[in-house]
Amino acid sequence: MTLPAAGDLAELVRLPAALTVPGDAWSGAVWSGTGGGGAFMPLGSVLLYWSGMALNDWSDREVDALERPERVIPTGRVSAGAALGVAATLGAAGLAATALVGGRRALRTSVPLAALIATYDVLAKDSAAGPLVMAATRGLDVLLGAAGSPAAAAGPAASVAVHTVGVTALSRGEVHGAAPATAIGALVATGTALGLLVATAVGDDVRSDHRRVAIGFAVLYGVAVGVPQSRALAVPDAARVRAATGAGIGGLTLLQAGWLAAGGRLLPAFLVATAAPLLRRAARKVSPT
Repeated sequence: MTLPAAGDLAELVRLPAALTVPGDAWSGAVWSGTGGGGAFMPLGSVLLYWSGMALNDWSDREVDALERPERVIPTGRVSAGAALGVAATLGAAGLAATALVGGRRALRTSVPLAALIATYDVLAKDSAAGPLVMAATRGLDVLLGAAGSPAAAAGPAASVAVHTVGVTALSRGEVHGAAPATAIGALVATGTALGLLVATAVGDDVRSDHRRVAIGFAVLYGVAVGVPQSRALAVPDAARVRAATGAGIGGLTLLQAGWLAAGGRLLPAFLVATAAPLLRRAARKVSPT
């Protein structure tokens, strides 16, 4: 297998979009009380994410030749075989990284996560269950950081999963536009994800200073994601749907930051939140969608 050029490889795996990944595992680690290894679990998550992006383009190569001929496989910059090889290599590396960081307990989550990623890319993406399968992958990614006590991280996992359902369903209209009902569903999902965070943040177990920061991030999330989705509802053409999808991908970091703040980890919260503007800048060179 000939290794693709660095720029083509970055485009294949949607390199900048990986900025949205660390907040998943960190949120899970904070709410489950996982120490030490939880801080490094995103290494495996990012590798699995990149694997899924490469497998996505391999699976979509024939459709992309018609609808997105500028992508790396239709243009011939990366061969289909090379893309599949990259996906397999990154997937294996991701599983190895999670095992190294979290041992067998982490593999109980990362192996099903890898299987769901492959299922989505190859089988479920265009089915009615597609958004739910994708949502399950992001929910499991949160639980991967909570390998020791996954039940304790149910709140952030559910919030991230609900957010992902809406963004994934809406993203199906990036080429031809979306139905208004799909845009409404995305807005409902965003509101639900926000509501789960706020309901937790106002609880008695959250300190007042942490509560204020968490609610602040919740408001920013609602604006950053909800406003573009409202515009897509008003005019659900491909351009507005693409903009709303991009906002949904980047805005996830604000939701993650809210959960980290509510869990008492303000420095990681602000660190994760900075990924959104970084992603916007990086997206000028490499699209995250």
